[in-house]
Amino acid sequence: MTTNQLWQHVSNTLSIEAESIQELSSTLSKEAVFQVIEAIKECQGRIVVAGCGTSGVVAKKIVHTLCCIERPAAYLNPSDAVHGELGLVQKDDVVILISKGGKTSELVGLLPALKVKGAKLITVTENLDSILAKEADIVLKIKVQREPDPFNMLATASTLAVISVFDAITIALMHEMNYTQEQFAVIHPGGAVGQLLLNKA
Repeated sequence: MTTNQLWQHVSNTLSIEAESIQELSSTLSKEAVFQVIEAIKECQGRIVVAGCGTSGVVAKKIVHTLCCIERPAAYLNPSDAVHGELGLVQKDDVVILISKGGKTSELVGLLPALKVKGAKLITVTENLDSILAKEADIVLKIKVQREPDPFNMLATASTLAVISVFDAITIALMHEMNYTQEQFAVIHPGGAVGQLLLNKA
């Protein structure tokens, strides 16, 4: 394979992923997005986020981003959850389950306990007919046209789509809650961002 061919694959992937994110503003349900924003804003407990595989990585990114705007969040490992860590979830919490197909067995196995706990359940999926979607209080459908890999299977564009939507939700929450730079400085004293904030103080 020539360098030109390799570059074409790189360029093609970037184009597909960029287009996937761009299309979200027209394919997302505004009502569902507003419901998620309201649930996170009004949450009196934690926002608990769970996912398996790549969705687990996405869940951890969402947790970090929410913590950065003073919305206490925690990642729940689905495998550990059924061995006692479900004790993390309480009735005032919001639980976000991320599953592209909406049938991830490890997440489905959490449903009975989550129902007993009484936490608000948000499912993020592309499959509205799935069990995780049907059991949720709020369903946020996030679907891309295709993944850029040759098999249309590797979670790449779809992963970025979920991250991008929750980035957008987080920024909207910052405006909705009048989140200040001074608040951010308190919880982010480290790194280059911390130095910048401290110099502005």
